[in-house]
Amino acid sequence: MTINCKGTLVDLSSPKVMGILNITPDSFFDGGKYKNEKEILLQTEKMLVEGAAFIDVGAYSSRPGAKHISEDIELKRIVPVIELLTKQFPEIIISVDTFRSKVAKETINTGAAIVNDISGGNMDKNMFTTVANLQVPYILMHMLGTPQNMQQNPIYKDVTKEIISFFAAQIFKLHQLKLNDVIIDIGFGFGKTNAHNFEILKSLSLFKSLDAPILAGISRKSMLYKTLGISAQEALNATTSANTIALLNGANILRVHDVKEAIETVKIVKQIL
Repeated sequence: MTINCKGTLVDLSSPKVMGILNITPDSFFDGGKYKNEKEILLQTEKMLVEGAAFIDVGAYSSRPGAKHISEDIELKRIVPVIELLTKQFPEIIISVDTFRSKVAKETINTGAAIVNDISGGNMDKNMFTTVANLQVPYILMHMLGTPQNMQQNPIYKDVTKEIISFFAAQIFKLHQLKLNDVIIDIGFGFGKTNAHNFEILKSLSLFKSLDAPILAGISRKSMLYKTLGISAQEALNATTSANTIALLNGANILRVHDVKEAIETVKIVKQIL
């Protein structure tokens, strides 16, 4: 189970960790934290040294109710950061967290290697053809609605079955366009209640039927801290617990704020897999 990242083959049969670098002022956990070159480079170096295989850079906050920003603002935020990181860390594998095909194209041409689309192709009709033309790994995430309205009243008859159906349909379209490296992200917290989130986590192994690597993005999310009555800042232990469950149920990539702890989780779980 390998993906081709700018000519580097990454084997996902052994779970990998993706470090999160939010360059947004309003992300739920680390908004506004990395706002100049020095802070961005220090945090990226820290995550790479701790063992991150990928760095996921996002310039558009997708937390529930986040403010919508224009394509121009997103590009102005993200392109210089991709240039900075690829110059400083030539071997880095950057994933770009965007639902816009133009941002995907410009950042891949600047040196990024993976496109991570929270909308699974639903917010930009050109995204699928763009990633197929670029021939880059594509993270296909499930989201009900948009970041602005997704948590207002998410309803499913059978959450796991409906999301599997969504992925099957979207993967078919991507394969028709000759894009093979598709990774699925269930989208914890994106148009899902807490009950939905835990139902999906419990049923994660069922998604292996899609024959695509699975990314789990649970790090410090409200499904954890609201369940425990704590803050996102206090949710590292809960994140480790949830990541352990995800790995045992077949996750291939953990997308996290805390790389060192996620790497340790992978090493422990690998002892029994």
